Amino acid sequence: MKVRFLILILLVMLCSCATLSPDFEQPTVNVSSFRMLPSNSLVPRFEIGLHVINPNRIPLKLFGLAYEVELEGHRVLTGVASELPVIGAYAEGDVLLQASPDLFSSISLFTDLMNQPREKFQFNFSARLDVGKFLPKIRVEKSGEISFPVKSR
Repeated sequence: MKVRFLILILLVMLCSCATLSPDFEQPTVNVSSFRMLPSNSLVPRFEIGLHVINPNRIPLKLFGLAYEVELEGHRVLTGVASELPVIGAYAEGDVLLQASPDLFSSISLFTDLMNQPREKFQFNFSARLDVGKFLPKIRVEKSGEISFPVKSR
């Protein structure tokens, strides 16, 4: 009798979990900016702007975000963020990430750039946004071109 009761409770819990997000629509995440920040050190700093659109009737609580940036095919930035805004129901919001490259993993990129200097770079940005246990992670993949003006001496 206890076993049947436990099985019934488990089935009810599973069914209720499956119906927690039947109308959940995948939010849209766009890379809104990608720029080099002024820096007084040899290590450049980058700011990556994300624009999040929540088409759902419930607020979107972002628990965490993991991201990776490649320049010219070289992974130069990786990071995580946990202090993220709540995007309201049927609302939009911005997330700004700041990152510094890992110089050791970027050596091949710098070697490439010394051999072939250029002002425009191909970039790939990928991120995973965690919106809670019962919702799937939001995956973002963006590619494009970014310009870094060469300073004259």
